Amino acid sequence: MPITPKQQMLAGELYLANDPELVAERLRAKELCHRYNQQPVHLNRQVLAELLGYETDAHLEAPLRCDYGYNIRLGRNVYANYNLTILDCAIVTIGDNVFMAPNVVLSTAGHPVEVEPRIACWEFARPITIGDNVWLGAGVLVMPGVTIGAGTTIGAGSVVTRDIPAGVVAVGNPCRVLRPV
Repeated sequence: MPITPKQQMLAGELYLANDPELVAERLRAKELCHRYNQQPVHLNRQVLAELLGYETDAHLEAPLRCDYGYNIRLGRNVYANYNLTILDCAIVTIGDNVFMAPNVVLSTAGHPVEVEPRIACWEFARPITIGDNVWLGAGVLVMPGVTIGAGTTIGAGSVVTRDIPAGVVAVGNPCRVLRPV
């Protein structure tokens, strides 16, 4: 039996992002994000549960954007300020007590650097893991396959291209450890 583009995506293999099943699932997530972003806070919790597939105590300021929703795992007491974007083509795990400033982007999606496969809509995805008690400053970009250790602070404007250990302050582009917490 042939493997589907969705199965390839979830397995971390190259897949065709323009597959009709994936396009339909992204459209569903866009519609739910739109509803979430328009609802009063007491109602958007229900929409968030529908998007993620489970209830959560997370407080995510609108607007929120994501690709699928079902690949996002939120711990307890997660807070994100305005304009959180999660490209969740792979699993995104966000630990307990994680706080994110405005304009944070968590992107599991990547594209080949070669022109032909990129314009043919080939894509790959790598999971992102953010440990407990992490702070992501304004405008932080977390790239595919990155793990950020527990208790770490990532400074505003940082581009996190590789794993960052637990218990440090890291900043820059590319993001580097500055000092222990």
